This record gives sequence, C-alpha cells and structure tokens, in this order.
Amino acid sequence: MAGIDASRLSLNTATVREQWSLAECIDGCARHGIGALSPWRDKLHEMGTTAAARAIRDAGLGVSGLCRGGWYTEDGSLTQKVKDDNRRAVDEAAEIGAACLVMVVGGLPKGSKDLPAAQALVEEGLADTLDYARTVGVPVAIEPLHPMYAGDRACVSTTRQALDICDRLGDGIGVALDVYHVWWDFELAKQIERAGRERLLAFHICDWLVPTKDLLLDRGMMGDGVIDIAHVRGLVEAQGFDGYVEVEIFSGDNWWTRDADEVLATMIDRAKDC
Repeated sequence: MAGIDASRLSLNTATVREQWSLAECIDGCARHGIGALSPWRDKLHEMGTTAAARAIRDAGLGVSGLCRGGWYTEDGSLTQKVKDDNRRAVDEAAEIGAACLVMVVGGLPKGSKDLPAAQALVEEGLADTLDYARTVGVPVAIEPLHPMYAGDRACVSTTRQALDICDRLGDGIGVALDVYHVWWDFELAKQIERAGRERLLAFHICDWLVPTKDLLLDRGMMGDGVIDIAHVRGLVEAQGFDGYVEVEIFSGDNWWTRDADEVLATMIDRAKDC
C-alpha cells in the first residue's frame, strides 16, 4: 500500500492552532500542496464563515470536516441553547462545504456519576441535530473518544457504541475515526467492517507517544509513537473510504511551538509512510 500523498491530506487547524489563523492555514495548505483542511469553529468564527468559505473555494481546497458539534451534556439537560448551537454548526458546515460535522458529544454533566443517563442525553441530542442536518444535507459524524475522556469530553468511547447509535438513528449519521482514540480497541477491525463505506465519514491520524506526558496535549506526529497507522488506514480503505486523511495533533510543548511551515512539511513527509 502506497503512502499518503500531500494532495490527499487534510490539515486540522488544531495542529497549528497556536501559530496560524484560519486564513494562514488556508494559504499554508495551498502553498504546500495539501488538498484540504478541517477548521475548528473558533478559528472559523474569527475569520467569519462567509469569508472563510470564499477563501477555501478560491484556494481550491476541500473541507474534510468541521470541528465540532456536540457537547450535549454541558448543561445537564438538552437545553435550547445547546440545540441552537448545534444547528448553527450544521449551517456553518454547509456553508464551507464540509464533508461532515464532527461531533464531540460531551461527558458526564457536572456533579453526575450516571454514565447511562449521559449517554441517553447524547443520543437525544444527536437525534435533534440529525433531524436538522438532513434538511441541509450535512452528514453528522460521531467521533468516539478514548475512554480516558468519558468523564469530561465524550461518553461515547468505542466505534461499536457509535455505530449502535447510528443504527438507531438511521440515515445521515456515521463515524469520524481518529487513530489516537481507537487504535487500542480489539473490536476495531470488526467495527470498521460493520460501518462500511457509507458510515466512514472521516479518518484522522496522529500518534500515541510512550510515555504520554499529557492526556490531551501530547499527541505525536505520525511515526513518533506506537500506532500502526498504515494498518488502520488499510482497514478503512478496504471498505472503500477514499476521502481526505486528516492530521489532528494537539501538542502543547512540541508541535505547537514550532514554525508552522515546518509542521506541515513534516506532516507531508511522515504521511508517505502511513
């Protein structure tokens, strides 16, 4: 299996969030021959959604996803505020031509220990967002996060859990698989096959460092850790996934401190072996 060409890579703006604005990310991707990007909403709002959509089109870039919707458990119930914010996220994804809206669904509400209740709240929220997303043609992508985030970020931890929700909610919803979150799962191959092309909406790469110094801000560049990225990529591509391969690296004391052009050049070089 050949490595990943720059034209098939997507830059998640989190990878250079400390160095570049969204406008600089767009320019950087174009200069380096990277095919797409995936903005976080804070960067999108700084630039303005309409201006960003125009700049992305003018640069000839794809948009592999918009990060993020979700966070349904933030208020302890499915409030109108949360519903409205997710509908705004859907509209933003539509305007910039994103392949999907990536959902970080939320963890336990503050003061709660009731994990099943949190998961039920998440599914209720996803159903509400999906009803709206279908009307504008934006696919909704659940991103299962590593179980270490179940308490505060995402109480959907496995691909199986995410696909169970997809089965119950129907068309228009699938998964965004980030190797950082799913590489450890003994069911991964089986669940990727279960998802099939229709529900494999996004694929993110980085690496898991050993030791990991920070559970949020110490992701590795591809090749610096223990994930067999090429193997997981082979699994998703065996199901027909041919979308952009998105690089998303949170790295507080390493990649966020480097020159952003160096980061992109390293991404491109390392992807040749992924």
